[in-house]
Amino acid sequence: MNGIAAAGVRHVFLRDMVLQASIGWYPHEHGRPQRVRINIDLGVEEDADTSDHLSRVVSYETVASAVRAITGAGHIKLVETLAERVAAACLADPRVLFAHVQVEKLDVFPDAAAAGVAILRRRGDAVP
Repeated sequence: MNGIAAAGVRHVFLRDMVLQASIGWYPHEHGRPQRVRINIDLGVEEDADTSDHLSRVVSYETVASAVRAITGAGHIKLVETLAERVAAACLADPRVLFAHVQVEKLDVFPDAAAAGVAILRRRGDAVP
C-alpha cells in the first residue's frame, strides 16, 4: 500500500449497486430483466489541489449515472461485455488510472448467491 500512497492515488468506489438489466446469452434470458450487482473501485490520480470543489474529483455520482445508462441501453449478452463497458466509461476520465469492475448476476442459480466476473483495466490497456 505504501507505493500506492506515495504515488498519490485515491480510490473512488461504488459498492453493491443492484440494477435490473437485460442480460444473458440464452434465449430464455432475452426480454426478461435480471438483477445484477456491480462493484467498482477506481484508482484516481491525485493532484495538489485540495480545494473543496466537486470539479477536482472523480464523482461517484457520475460513475453511478454511467452504470445506469449502460445497463439501460439495451440487451447485453455477456457479463464480461457489461464489465468492459463500465470499465471503459470509467477510464474515459483521464484522471482514472485503473478500474476494477465486478459484475454479478444474482438470480442465476438457486444454490449460489451470484455468478459473474471481475476485471481490472488500466489506462492504456488494449480493449478487446
